[in-house]
Amino acid sequence: MNDRDTRHQQAMQKLKSRVDEKVAEANEQRGLLLVFTGNGKGKTTAAWGTVTRALGYGYRVGVVQFIKGLWECGERERLAEDERLEVAIMATGFTWDTQDREADTRACREVWAEAERMLADPDVYLVVLDEITYMLKFGYLDIATVRAALANRPAEQTVIITGRNAHRELVAMADTVTEMNEVRHAFNSGLQARRGIDY
Repeated sequence: MNDRDTRHQQAMQKLKSRVDEKVAEANEQRGLLLVFTGNGKGKTTAAWGTVTRALGYGYRVGVVQFIKGLWECGERERLAEDERLEVAIMATGFTWDTQDREADTRACREVWAEAERMLADPDVYLVVLDEITYMLKFGYLDIATVRAALANRPAEQTVIITGRNAHRELVAMADTVTEMNEVRHAFNSGLQARRGIDY
């Protein structure tokens, strides 16, 4: 074994030791608050991947879609028949395409009532609040209401929040924050969103 191989093996052993230490220290069991934010693609996709994982273990899951409800969604179509999945949709389309703030606010609050019900249900293992960050940014929901519902949810329930520009108070509350950064996006080169890939 040469010096390079020896150094590599030592570095890998050191990394393994650090990971083992972290695993040994992680002794708390409870639901998590995850925030998927940033201007890159994949926040909702990652959330649906976790939905699929939870359903695969037989857990009940609730998804609330605040923006993309009218769009086709391959994941939702594939999983729709699973009786353990409940999806609530704010079916007004992209909010900034409408010019009726009152109607948008009403639609947001109606679907938020569904979210609050899911967040209070101890039988719902995972709740996804897809694109809720926009509802806070546009003032359709206030952060105190959302924060209280998250803080008072059942201890075993995990919540995933998706959307750009996550409110700083949500970021502060979160157990895990993943920021997806755009390096390049096909849309900016004139490529259309692709069925089965982008939605």
